[in-house]
Amino acid sequence: MGYRRLVLPFFVSLVVLLSGCVTNPVTGKSEIGFISTEKQIAIGKSNYVPAQQMQGGQYSVDPDLTAYVTGIGQKLATQVDGTPLPYEFVVLNNSVPNAWAMPGGKIALNRGLLTELSTEAELAAVLGHEIVHAAARHGAKGIERGMLLQGVLVAAAIGTRNQEYAGAMLGGAQVAAGLVTQKFGRDAERQSDLYGTRYLAKAGYDPQAAVSLQETFVRLSEGRKSGWLEGLFASHPASQERVENNKALVAQLRAEGFTGGDLGADRFQRAVAQIRRDAPAYAAYDAARKAIQDKNLEVALTQVDKAISLQPREAQFHGLKGDVRRLQGKHSDAERHYSEALAKDDGYFSYYLGRGVSRLALKERASAKTDLSTSVKLLPTAVAYNELGRIAEVDGNQDEAIQYYAAASKAQDATGQAAFGSLLRLDLPRQPGRYVKAELVNDGIGRLILAVTNGTPADVAEVRVRVGLRWAASGDDVLDVDIARLPAGATAQREVKLREEQLVDAKAVTLSARVL
Repeated sequence: MGYRRLVLPFFVSLVVLLSGCVTNPVTGKSEIGFISTEKQIAIGKSNYVPAQQMQGGQYSVDPDLTAYVTGIGQKLATQVDGTPLPYEFVVLNNSVPNAWAMPGGKIALNRGLLTELSTEAELAAVLGHEIVHAAARHGAKGIERGMLLQGVLVAAAIGTRNQEYAGAMLGGAQVAAGLVTQKFGRDAERQSDLYGTRYLAKAGYDPQAAVSLQETFVRLSEGRKSGWLEGLFASHPASQERVENNKALVAQLRAEGFTGGDLGADRFQRAVAQIRRDAPAYAAYDAARKAIQDKNLEVALTQVDKAISLQPREAQFHGLKGDVRRLQGKHSDAERHYSEALAKDDGYFSYYLGRGVSRLALKERASAKTDLSTSVKLLPTAVAYNELGRIAEVDGNQDEAIQYYAAASKAQDATGQAAFGSLLRLDLPRQPGRYVKAELVNDGIGRLILAVTNGTPADVAEVRVRVGLRWAASGDDVLDVDIARLPAGATAQREVKLREEQLVDAKAVTLSARVL
């Protein structure tokens, strides 16, 4: 008896990569590397903005602070030998003490880390450390190790340890998250300490700041200070070994003639004066965010109002009040606060996303679509794509709605699940073969069995499979097999009734179904 399986096409695209040798600009040594300098720069450029977006956006209340940090960073970057990278430095509006470097010289540090430092030299020690991570190809090596293990570009599958955004981020944002949160090995950390401190001394700073910085980090790690464990210590573990290594290096640098050096304590204190003055406002803001997580919206509203009263120029505070009012169902008020935030900072995705959601609730579909589309350009999220799908569906554009729901359904959260349900509702009747699979198998005792599998998390109904049969004498024939209900993930088997005549071939021709 002849028969043919119904097999849906499955293609795997494999990136073939050729090994090569590169020179490490920091050590001057030759090493195996796959990713060229040009590719590193491209990776950093494409992921820098999404990484900033998912961590609070740029700090904008005091633009001079970013200019100050950039000046120090560029001064240190000139100490790196070899091919220069297009270094960029940014201060992020985030209270968690952290700093990171991407391939290609894209570097960021959080507002929360600056408040914990004492001198410009300590800031230079942080920046020098991150510069070495970029210059010495540490991020690129992490990607290359993934290539060797998986045989494909690992960036396409990197996840994130930032649980606040893990479910919301999609596409390129997940790559950016992986680049920011990847942990470097002990050798990479030692190398960054060693050369970063040398750059510090060569730039005219007192290298002793690298010791005091690590001593502070050890003290904070032993005290398990909140914020540090989820920030800098997650990717840059503190240790007494690093303190001792830095002490030995400072002694060596002194012997080489790097005596004295600038600490820049007064300059640093003037530069961070604004964020120090605003510390109570950001503390209230952080308390409001914690209250939202605890579903205590009244406390959140009180705390965010306090933050606004202390620093009315901070867009984040107005944006968070918009979040609170939206969660309370006060969408007109929420829209007003999001607009206030955007008037102060029009480059952060969250304000467009929140205002888009509220405008949709207020039946303002056109303006909601504009806001949601803008938010996606800054940071693709499941919420925005799902809401855009709803707008497209109401507007009668099913093809567009399916595309948006498909994008949103990739998120591993409740929004992703809801989007997948909407996708099934629209797309399964049109393309049932994507979701419900049918195959014909010979049971070994002369019977032809049709196995129909529902590969979705939803029950489906009115499943019909048309089986094409070819008989030796009478030619082609068709037989419809109906299944009234097929539960999620279930497989139903039906025997295909055969005649006495010899069967030459059989195949499942068409399939139809709908979501129950």
